[in-house]
Amino acid sequence: MPESASGPLTLTQRSSTRPPGAQEPVLRLSLGADERFRLRGHRRSACGRDLVLQLERGEPLQPGEWLSGAPGDPPVRVEAAAEPLLVVRASDPLDLLRAAYHLGNRHVALEVCAGELRLLEDSVLADLLEQRGLELEHRQAPFLPEAGAYAAAGGHRHGHGHNHGHADHDHDPGRGLDHDHGPSPADHPTNG
Repeated sequence: MPESASGPLTLTQRSSTRPPGAQEPVLRLSLGADERFRLRGHRRSACGRDLVLQLERGEPLQPGEWLSGAPGDPPVRVEAAAEPLLVVRASDPLDLLRAAYHLGNRHVALEVCAGELRLLEDSVLADLLEQRGLELEHRQAPFLPEAGAYAAAGGHRHGHGHNHGHADHDHDPGRGLDHDHGPSPADHPTNG
């Protein structure tokens, strides 16, 4: 076994195409949606190889992207890991559209597909969606959420646990899906 295969493989480059001259074997790095945002730190390949990500800060990793390190090191292909999801459907498309609006208002990461929404498993949100008459399916599958409005603005991302001056977005069942963001125009005094 070569010396480099026994220690961690340091990955510093990323590409949408396989690195030129990359040798076999190809290593696979299966990451969940939140993990694809973290571009630094220790990870393990599907076969158990220790990997160290030292990538430049920027956009999250995308399934199908290639990572590489020193010349001669094996290439690493990023894959979307299967995660516990809620698949939301409705007999009336307007009900599904309303659910997307309310979930977006809560900064819930969503994968939008034809006729359905997908989100990470959350028992409180599942109860609220069922109370609104939506159909839910529990599924283990890769999660590929929409990039959102902040993606073009330097990769800023709203996720659970981040409060950027907005109302607290914990899952308080008493608030339902119909809470809104902050004060209304009537709450701001005018000078005049």
